[in-house]
Amino acid sequence: MLTENIGQYLGVFATHDGRIYTPPVSRQGLAKLLRANAHHGAIPGFKRNLLLREFIPSLGCSTATMSRAALDFMVFGEAYFFRKPNMFGQILEMEHLPAINMRVMVSGGFVMLQPDGKEVEFDQDEIEHVLNYDVEQNIYGVPDYLGGLQALLLNEAATLFRRRYYSNGAHAGYIFYTNDPNLTEEDEDELRAQISASKGVGNFRSMFVNIPDGGEKAIQIIPVGDFQAKDELEKVKNITRNDVIAAWRMNPALAGIIPENSAGFGDIEKIDRVYTSNEIRPICQLFSQLNETLREDRRFGWREVAVMAEAT
Repeated sequence: MLTENIGQYLGVFATHDGRIYTPPVSRQGLAKLLRANAHHGAIPGFKRNLLLREFIPSLGCSTATMSRAALDFMVFGEAYFFRKPNMFGQILEMEHLPAINMRVMVSGGFVMLQPDGKEVEFDQDEIEHVLNYDVEQNIYGVPDYLGGLQALLLNEAATLFRRRYYSNGAHAGYIFYTNDPNLTEEDEDELRAQISASKGVGNFRSMFVNIPDGGEKAIQIIPVGDFQAKDELEKVKNITRNDVIAAWRMNPALAGIIPENSAGFGDIEKIDRVYTSNEIRPICQLFSQLNETLREDRRFGWREVAVMAEAT
């Protein structure tokens, strides 16, 4: 699904019945990829937490609502809210709708897919749609990290390969070779039984061979599946890890990377301030579009704006 060139999946088309636009990238696929890599799974939650640190909740948008919507935005590149009005049509509260189930209708409006196959339709003016603009279409938002998906999948594949290597026991098989002419058949049978009994689940069978008066190199042991000299795991993991955090535009110091030099990454507090200013607050500005719809006394705020107001 996502193992090919991701570019071929970009593009929005109507479903066969012409009612709903399909997202440019599988929402279910993006959600599953969160479990494919430690950094890729942790970074969206970390960026969400940084955004919440700046967030000042209100009656119109709670911390829980913004938390869910911000995580949707980090993962899918968009977030959806239901505008809850009063009897006069004033919007008093924003209710989060899961982006993984939301679709845009061709005729206008939105629809939320249900697990039982049913759908809940919304009018255009009932939904607040916050999206990360995509240059190829303006119907759905897309995340910024799509360019790093190949590195992410390679990182996962390298880890799975190593896991299978240990699971199939390629590291445990051996040949038990002796050249003792005085070894009796009973002793040989006992050794064979002991070696066979030591074989773990899924491991390669070990072999016992006795060649009376055999030469020193009568049998050469060639390791099966030796993963040491040709092991590129660490190199692949490091390169793909760097690509993943670069795709997220995440500073290594904030991504939990262990520095490879004694100097480290520098002042972590300064890095945090610069990263928040350059990466998180612009996302906060996108979510500020909700305040344009909320009634004035129900609007939320951001910490930086509050600090600047106090300073003046």
